[in-house]
Amino acid sequence: MQRQRDILLDAIDGTTVDVAIIGGGINGAVSAAALTSAGLRTALVDRGDFSSVTSQASSNLVWGGFKYMQSFEFGLVRKLCQSRNRLIKAYPNQVEPIEFLATFDESSPYPVWLAGMGAAAYWAIGNFSTQRPKVLRAESVEALEPVINTTHARGGLIYADAYLPDNDARFSFGFVRDALDRGLLGATYTELTSASFDGQRWKLELTDTLDGTQRVLYAERVINATGPWADELNEMLEVATEHRIAHSKGIHLVVPRIGSGDRVFAFFDEDDRLYYVIPMGDRSVIGTTDTRVDDPSTVVTDEDRDFVLRQINARLDLDSPLTRDSIIAERCGVRPLVVEAGAAHEESDWLQLSRKHEIEVNADRRVVTVFGGKLTDCLNVGEEVVDAITSLGADTSELDDSWFGEPSTAKFEAFMTRAAAVTSVTDDNARLIWRRHGVRSDAVLQRIMQAPELAEPVWDDPCYLAAEVVEIGAHEMVTTIEDFLRRRTGLAMTEQADALQARTPKFEELLGLS
Repeated sequence: MQRQRDILLDAIDGTTVDVAIIGGGINGAVSAAALTSAGLRTALVDRGDFSSVTSQASSNLVWGGFKYMQSFEFGLVRKLCQSRNRLIKAYPNQVEPIEFLATFDESSPYPVWLAGMGAAAYWAIGNFSTQRPKVLRAESVEALEPVINTTHARGGLIYADAYLPDNDARFSFGFVRDALDRGLLGATYTELTSASFDGQRWKLELTDTLDGTQRVLYAERVINATGPWADELNEMLEVATEHRIAHSKGIHLVVPRIGSGDRVFAFFDEDDRLYYVIPMGDRSVIGTTDTRVDDPSTVVTDEDRDFVLRQINARLDLDSPLTRDSIIAERCGVRPLVVEAGAAHEESDWLQLSRKHEIEVNADRRVVTVFGGKLTDCLNVGEEVVDAITSLGADTSELDDSWFGEPSTAKFEAFMTRAAAVTSVTDDNARLIWRRHGVRSDAVLQRIMQAPELAEPVWDDPCYLAAEVVEIGAHEMVTTIEDFLRRRTGLAMTEQADALQARTPKFEELLGLS
């Protein structure tokens, strides 16, 4: 049977769309979801897998950015908090509120009382929608999380935000999946190799990076959603902009679980930057760094590893210190920070660069560029992109909130009732199916009803049923085993490589890759 990607590539070749999106990270994904919902014929291509660069290397946090209060970016924090609140409401099973426990020691740049005032302001900026913040004594910090070293602690602070219990790339792909259901022409491993504009439409020459075959796509408008490569693509498109990208490398290390796993730990590192210990299943993610780099294609270095390990070991009471051998997996991404074109930024003000996004419209060449952006801010990006494309003459229908979010509570309850009738599916597994598959949850259940053996787990913790893997292979454009292990699931981030390798043949069989 012809695979989904091949069908869509054939549909792309020679066709004309209202909008072509280049780049399938979170910005491209939400743009595709919003534009297809607004009634536009849309194509989305990425030279790798969807969300295979920056959007698979976030902290998995959905937050207003408490740390941006340090740089007095109250407008940005307000906007991010509002978006966080919308995401929590729209994705009750995928975006979960979580406590943050910040510890302040003698070297922290702020006293606890001042941080408490900042947390109260943060809570108010976010419309009081999260748990009320609370200042703690050092002994209360230790009572909550005995693993935290409170020898030099002056106190602590509890406040709340949200996070993704599954991985960021899967959340991002959910927007692509919804757009595909609305007619999106999407293709992975498809690189834009040349582009020309005749004043009315773009001719985009695409190369399949897997087999070298070439195709042509015509588009009346183009969106540059390539993140760290935005400047390079604009150069190809001959588009001048008022902004450009500065590259900030951030890494995380995945290690065995630290503490209870019920909350995020926050500390100040030796550079007075906030960094975190974040739950990820039965693991913890520690980081992040903020290093200026010139090349967005970067990797984790021993210096990065040693820096993160040094920070965490100094602030925890562990039976034995974490070492490089403790690292289960690593995440490395480059934040595309927005600066004014021609501006020079020295190292001294590097950490003060804003994390906001900017959207620029070039009317002459019908190109929209998305600079920057964060997972938390994704809904704003999608809606602003629709406005930008409308300004270029596209006939869009008015957006309402139906372009994003999980199916309704009533549909969830109806699904759980149907799942309860299938004795081989436990209540916990049904909830996982819903969280991961949303509108396609019934398709997973139907597979089990038709082939009961597909109710068997192919991975135990976290549990993945065989039916889920088959569904992912059929409808989530998985082309390589890494697509599945790293992005459609988070197994490559939480499990030992040798255990995954042993199960790879079974995964490939169920995915239809073998």
